[in-house]
Amino acid sequence: MTAFDPDSPHPLMIAHRGASGHAPENSLEAFARAAGMGADGIELDVHATSDGAMVVFHDPVIPGIGPIQEHPADRVRQARLPNGEPVPLLLEVLSATPGLGVWIEVKGLDERWDATLLEVIDRADDPERCAVHSFDHRIVARLGRRRPALRRGILSASYPLDPAAQLAGTGATVLWQECHLIDRDLVGAIHGAGAGVIAWTVNDRAVAGQLRSLGVDGLCGNYPERLGPA
Repeated sequence: MTAFDPDSPHPLMIAHRGASGHAPENSLEAFARAAGMGADGIELDVHATSDGAMVVFHDPVIPGIGPIQEHPADRVRQARLPNGEPVPLLLEVLSATPGLGVWIEVKGLDERWDATLLEVIDRADDPERCAVHSFDHRIVARLGRRRPALRRGILSASYPLDPAAQLAGTGATVLWQECHLIDRDLVGAIHGAGAGVIAWTVNDRAVAGQLRSLGVDGLCGNYPERLGPA
């Protein structure tokens, strides 16, 4: 499963931070649950530690530890998720999820760690199953300049006035759009630009059905079992 393939059955079912409705978000358990529930792939969040390790965690600050970017990996991994797991490394997740698409949301990455992130992706069993996306479109453009073949997306939590231009400006081929801000015109504009639309965060079966009828290319939610046809 590649991270975005226009010829794949649509829409792809993507587990948001793993099957995070069933296990702690961004945990190896949540990613394993997603695979077992038939998800096409997983979405996760990545920060760089002070020594350049890529760790999987949503927030920039870990309670009891502090800002991730200010601490080395061994300190960050002393933190425990609610199920007792340490904060995982991106490489650990890639090793534990063969065959799944992996959509990596990059959080505030300092430019000095761009090459390190790409090196971790290269160590996956199939780097082409990985893609990156971010609210910071500068990061997306930067990574694309280093690796033009890297699959890239941009995140949006508001209705974009000119989504095709935003995609073109970063070289992205996917718009990650907040699920309640998607309509037929938006999907048509993105498809007209040769790109795809992934809706997030979709946790309601009825909403998933509406989005499928609009022609979105992916549904990202905490409960993978709610993303498929009823």
